[in-house]
Amino acid sequence: MTEQNRPVPADFFADWKEREALAEAMIPLIGKLYRENNVSLYMYGRNMVNRSVIELMKAHRFVRQIEHNELSEFETFPLIKALAEMDLGPAHIDIGKLTVKYQESGNGEDMTAFLQREVGDDIGCMRKPLPQPQDIVLYGFGRIGRLLARLLLEKTGSGDLLRLRAIVVRKGKSADDLAKRASLLRRDSVHGAFDGTIRVLEDKNILVCNGNPIQVIYANSPEEVDYTEYGISNAIVVDNTGVWRDEDGLGQHLKCPGAGKVILTAPGKGDIPNIVYGINQGEITPDSKIISAASCTTNAIVPVLKALMDDYGIERGHVETVHSYTNDQNLIDNYHKGSRRGRSAPLNMVITETGAAKAVAKALPELGGKLTGNAIRVPTPNVSMAILNLQLGRETTKEELNEYMRKVALYSPLQQQIDYTISSEAVSTDFVGSRHACIFDSEATIVSGDSVVLYCWYDNEFGYSCQVVRCLEKLAGLSWAMYPKS
Repeated sequence: MTEQNRPVPADFFADWKEREALAEAMIPLIGKLYRENNVSLYMYGRNMVNRSVIELMKAHRFVRQIEHNELSEFETFPLIKALAEMDLGPAHIDIGKLTVKYQESGNGEDMTAFLQREVGDDIGCMRKPLPQPQDIVLYGFGRIGRLLARLLLEKTGSGDLLRLRAIVVRKGKSADDLAKRASLLRRDSVHGAFDGTIRVLEDKNILVCNGNPIQVIYANSPEEVDYTEYGISNAIVVDNTGVWRDEDGLGQHLKCPGAGKVILTAPGKGDIPNIVYGINQGEITPDSKIISAASCTTNAIVPVLKALMDDYGIERGHVETVHSYTNDQNLIDNYHKGSRRGRSAPLNMVITETGAAKAVAKALPELGGKLTGNAIRVPTPNVSMAILNLQLGRETTKEELNEYMRKVALYSPLQQQIDYTISSEAVSTDFVGSRHACIFDSEATIVSGDSVVLYCWYDNEFGYSCQVVRCLEKLAGLSWAMYPKS
C-alpha cells in the first residue's frame, strides 16, 4: 500500500485535542449505525463499537505501527459521518481499510461517489442477518461461560440477532447463589469489570444485564430442563462444562424441549466436527446439530499452520505449548488423577500433555501425522504461547516470512484469527483481552533455511471465547455483508 505521512504538527497538544474531539464525535455515529442498522465498524479488524475515545484513538495508531500509514481521525471521521447519513443494511465495514482505499483512489474523487460505489449494494437493503432472533443458552457458567456471556451481551445490537436467554448451573450450597453468580460476572480478576449494569431479581432467578433478562435455571443434568417453560425455543445450547464430549453425551441437550443445536467449548470426540473458525467452518451446515469449537491451543496454532502450509508447505514439526494454569489444577499440592498436575499450579512449571498437535489433523487433514506436541503449565492465570518448530517445504528468510505473516494478519480471510505484533517489549499480559485466536510475534521469529521457530501468543480465555462466538454465529446462520470487498 502507499505510505501516507502527515506533517509533524507544530503543536502536538493542539493536534491531540482536535483528534480527541473527532474521536468523541465518532462515538454517537458508530453507536447509531450499530443500534439502528446493525452496522459494525472496524479499524483494520479491530471493533470500534462501544469503544472509548482513547480506544478509538489507539485503534488509529495501530495502523501507523504496522502499515506505516499516518491514518488519523481527520481522514476517517468524514467517511464515518457520511456512512451514518446513509440508509445502510446490516454489514461489517472496515473504516480503516475503506479510508485508505479512498486515499489511494486518487484524482480527488468525490467522497459520496466513492462510498456509493463501495457500499452501494448495502444502501436501502432490507435483508436481515437472521430471519428471527436466535435464542442462546449457556450450560455451565465458569471461566468460558462468563466470557461468552460478556461477548453475547456486547453483541446484542438491535436485539434481533443472538439473544442470551438462559444460563444453566447446579444450585450452590450458598443461600445467595444468584448474587454470587452475578458478582462473578460483574468482576473478573483477569479481564476486569463487566462493561455495563447487572440487576439481580432473586424471586424470579433472573439476571438483567444491560437490559437483557437472563433466566438462571438450576439443574443437575440436561434431562431436568424444559426451556419452553421460559419461552425459549429452538435454542443453541453452548456446553461449557466439558463433562460430555461425545455425541451420546451432548445429545442429551437435544432431548430438552426448546433446544435445537449444541456447541461444545472443548475438543469433541468421535464424529463430532471440531471447528476452528477461519479454517473449516464450512463443515457447519444448516443440518448440523452438534459441533465442537475445539481447544484454545488448536484455535491458536491451526490458522498459522494453514497460512504457512499454503505458501511454504510443511514437512514436519513440533508444537510446544507454554500454557497458563487452569482450574483443574491445584492451588497447593494435592491429589490429582493426572501426572504432575497435583503439584501447586501457582508455584510450579508443570510438564503435561496436549492433544492439540493431533487435533490439528481434524481441521487440516494434510498435516495428519506430521506434528508432535507437548505442554508446560506455568504460573500465570491467562495468556499462553505456542512455539512452532517447523521444517518448511522451501527455504526462506526471517524478513520474508514476517512480511508474509503481516499481510496474512492484515488482508487475508484469517484477519480475525491472526494478529501481528512488532514490539520487542511485548509480554503475556499485553495480550489479555485479545480477540484473535493468536498473535504472531514477529520479533521472536527464527529462520535457518527451511527450519523455522515461530512464537504465537494467545489469550486462552477471551481469544478462544471470541472464536466460539464466531462458530456460534455460523451455526445460527448469521451472515454479514463485508466492506470494502476483497
